[in-house]
Amino acid sequence: MATVTRDGRLDWIGLRPARREALIAVEGAHVSEHGLDGDHAAPGKRAVTLIQAEHLPVIAALCDGVVTPEALRRNLVVSRINLAALKGREVRVGKAVLRLSGPCAPCSRMEETLGRGGYSAVRHHGGWCAEVLAPGRVARGDTVTPT
Repeated sequence: MATVTRDGRLDWIGLRPARREALIAVEGAHVSEHGLDGDHAAPGKRAVTLIQAEHLPVIAALCDGVVTPEALRRNLVVSRINLAALKGREVRVGKAVLRLSGPCAPCSRMEETLGRGGYSAVRHHGGWCAEVLAPGRVARGDTVTPT
């Protein structure tokens, strides 16, 4: 159960400058113990948030619409790897090392953003929270590898 079929890929990076402000998509960012530089996260088990690209169309189907990474307010969108299989494990994303600490529950804003039923659509598809074990730079296209 500790093996994965292949490495993943970092497809998208978003920074949340402040609570309730729009996300800013960037090509790369430095990850410190506080999370991504320019993001309003705090150090700890929720410093960085990740979601699988493969879950975006699932959420969209449940909402009967289009769902973008910005709408879900996660920092990193990754593809080609099952994040749920990595809970509690260390993962190298670019030059940074993260530990997936647990699921990232949807917030009440999902009803505002995605419409009626948005919260329920994101449940169990909302991604993962992670703590930073080793700072480093991340960029779109970087490899996501369990360590």
